[in-house]
Amino acid sequence: MPELPEMETYRLMLSERLAGAQIIGTEVTREQSVHMTAEQFDQALIGRTIWFVERRGKHLLFHLDNGKRLLLHLMLGGWMFFGTDEERPDRTVQVTIKFTSGNLYFIGLRLGYLKMMSVKDVDTELAKLGLDPFDKRLTLERFIGRFAKKRGNIKAALVDQHVIAGIGNCYADEIAFAAGLRPDAKIPTIEQATWERLYEAMHRVLMEGQARGGYMDDPFTSGDALTGGYNGHMKVYDRAGEPCPQCGTPIEQIEISSRKAFLCPNCQKEQ
Repeated sequence: MPELPEMETYRLMLSERLAGAQIIGTEVTREQSVHMTAEQFDQALIGRTIWFVERRGKHLLFHLDNGKRLLLHLMLGGWMFFGTDEERPDRTVQVTIKFTSGNLYFIGLRLGYLKMMSVKDVDTELAKLGLDPFDKRLTLERFIGRFAKKRGNIKAALVDQHVIAGIGNCYADEIAFAAGLRPDAKIPTIEQATWERLYEAMHRVLMEGQARGGYMDDPFTSGDALTGGYNGHMKVYDRAGEPCPQCGTPIEQIEISSRKAFLCPNCQKEQ
């Protein structure tokens, strides 16, 4: 599932291509993905201009010139491609938004969605999201405070979008590794110095993931050399059996709260 670095990469590339672009047509093959009929979706979007694209956690918001928003959540298996009909991947497309410069294809939206919403409805829908990791209001003290009432493990809390918005399975494991903290560490046992390492590791790992284009392999455009660049730089996630890049100990896969988690049993000893 795309996480903060992947969605921020999408936001930057979409903004570069679509800010100020007018929509000239749409095509919907799965109406459940847009929560309205294909005809209603087409009528609502043709002639509209995208002013800019905003990210909130794992969501993207396309701001339209009539004050409406298109709220996107790709969820598991969803991704986007921008280009011509000849360039697009040979995959099932659920939604297409057309521009004079190319088409934006939404692929794999079986669980994800693209909903037309008012500002008020968006605010209601996203009201329970936690602060973004890069929100200036998220100081170290407030970061620690977000976990104050939690009694479970740190990975489950890191991926809880009500605590911090944007972190999922991949980056939770990478952040825990960078902080030298086991992902199954119980929150009440974590000491101040470890919280400080975790807070710094969160920013460092997410910034590197974003700078390298995230870990998803599917390119956004033909010739896209950025998307997926972080995949070869992950230290533990999906690396079971491979040597730890710091000490050489084989990476272990464990299960935490019905989720897979990856760690180095030698480098991550903090409880």
